[in-house]
Amino acid sequence: MSTPKQKKYKGFSSLAIHAGQHPDPMYAHLTPIYASSTYVFDDAEQGMRRFAGQESGYIYSRWGNPTMNEAEEKIAAMETYGLEKNGEQLQAKAILHASGMAAISSLFLATLKRGDKILTQYSLYSGTQDLMRSILDPLEVETIVIDLADLDLAEKHLKEDASIRMIYLETPANPTLQCVDLESLGALAKKYGKLSACDNTFATPYLQQPFRFGIDFIVHSTTKFLNGHGTAIGGVLVGTDIEFMKTRATKTHRLLGGNSNGFEAFLLINGMKTLEVRMQRHCDNAMKIAEYLEAHQAVEKVNYNGLSSHPDYALSKKQMSHAGAMMSFELKGGYDAGVKFMNALQLCTRAVSLGTCDTLLSHPASMSNANMSPALRLKSGISDGLIRMSVGMENIEDIMDDFEQALK
Repeated sequence: MSTPKQKKYKGFSSLAIHAGQHPDPMYAHLTPIYASSTYVFDDAEQGMRRFAGQESGYIYSRWGNPTMNEAEEKIAAMETYGLEKNGEQLQAKAILHASGMAAISSLFLATLKRGDKILTQYSLYSGTQDLMRSILDPLEVETIVIDLADLDLAEKHLKEDASIRMIYLETPANPTLQCVDLESLGALAKKYGKLSACDNTFATPYLQQPFRFGIDFIVHSTTKFLNGHGTAIGGVLVGTDIEFMKTRATKTHRLLGGNSNGFEAFLLINGMKTLEVRMQRHCDNAMKIAEYLEAHQAVEKVNYNGLSSHPDYALSKKQMSHAGAMMSFELKGGYDAGVKFMNALQLCTRAVSLGTCDTLLSHPASMSNANMSPALRLKSGISDGLIRMSVGMENIEDIMDDFEQALK
């Protein structure tokens, strides 16, 4: 489908509610769930035109359908909201996927070939790390992991190694909330003719827009804050090179088969309509919880970039409108204290996901990162007593009461 020019809205919520919605032929108020696997042609000639790209229209739902298309246009509009290029509204194209991992796979396989290298950071989502090790390494696409907060070191690698094709970023990172400088790294990528990509799942486009800082591609697990209710798995790849997104990226996505579907796109669309108001409550709660935990005697350290004690506090304020709803904290008792705390929770939820209305907590050392070696975990900032938290929308007093009894 073509990427229409975005209508200008004065507010983010107006865009989140209305962007991407087209008049329904049956006059439905909301875009329906298009559950059809295939689409008919008026005649053979129309089918020819659509397959040749001479006429817009739907062919087969692995390639897209109206429900999925609305979700794509809405996300592209949110990631470019208020951004201009050469005096015009910045345009982007989004491709909806079955999961965040499917979107990241499309990104890598559409842009990288044997002999290419990725320059990235230590603190990354464990699934992305595993994809790099288990899938890209055997394809002879190497990953170079460094501290990307050291911009001189990053430039040294880019200058000395022509095989580096992409800088891959995650900020704030999972689960340390480490932030990297999008503007500086985006500029370095352009200086040396490299691609740049950012996982924006933790921040969402409401809090951070990587395109503002010159980043080429954005990925999300839409499962998280964009959906907001834990009802559907999904992912998205967004890029501002419209021609590339329509050709190479689209071809890769279709051939890998990691497409979304009408039902999960419908759930995502309705979740995104309340993104602004949800994130405001998430963020308000998170700030109060972070201050509470920082003062608690059972807590060694709080990783929340809204606290002035976080090393990336200033950077976070520069590139995010708020520090967000994600944090992690280290318990003084290590591994055993982490397990005991998790078992003592009564209101908050023990789960490895994030971005839902309820507060979710996980213990990475015994859960999501249990298969990593202790040495690699520590390099990634994951101690034995680290707890990761996605702060929910419950009343703050109830979250604090649960923490108070669980930390005793």
